[in-house]
Amino acid sequence: MQFPRPLSAAALGCLLVVISGCATAPPPPPIIPRPAEFTPLGLGAGYLSGDVIGGRKSRAAKLRAARIRPLTPAAAAQYLASTENELRVQTAGIGLDVLRVGDSILIRIPAALTFDANSAAVKPQFDATLKEVARTVKTRNQSFVDVLAHTDTSGSPQYNLALSQKRATAVATYLAGHGVAKARIASKGYGEAAPLYAVDTTETQRAANRRVEIRLVPYRA
Repeated sequence: MQFPRPLSAAALGCLLVVISGCATAPPPPPIIPRPAEFTPLGLGAGYLSGDVIGGRKSRAAKLRAARIRPLTPAAAAQYLASTENELRVQTAGIGLDVLRVGDSILIRIPAALTFDANSAAVKPQFDATLKEVARTVKTRNQSFVDVLAHTDTSGSPQYNLALSQKRATAVATYLAGHGVAKARIASKGYGEAAPLYAVDTTETQRAANRRVEIRLVPYRA
């Protein structure tokens, strides 16, 4: 007497789906491990307390020319809260930090996730995540977008400054290429001038200092 062959794992999985009447769920997004411990604001928080890059008056003129309407003071608080909530849900578990810093929202991205060492080309494997961030930044268009890039203290200050400027420009260009209005965006490289750890003697500290940040500041009337 012949017995039927046992079902393969794949076939058994399909059978269970049919029995349960459930459709096959799409695979979850990849979890990107965070390479370093992050200091919530760090020793370089002072660089975030100033005006938007290039000055608010000049930037606001560009937004007006692009026909982007400013927020009323009453609407700005709700705008910040809802934007922060959407970004937190969107980036949960993938190694990014979403921080509320005064009157702005900061998306902090480890440079190791975005760039190879000594490179200013966005990694292809990070494309999907950055594209999702760009989608939210695009739809939340009543805000200035500052792209800030930082390095650790390895290498010369001049080299680090140039590298950070290229990386900030690369992310700004990426956002513009995925629908974020160019009138909203400005970028700046800080090199090693605004560290989270003033002394980065360990790899954990150096990895935390290497980062790219996208800052969203409400455009108010």
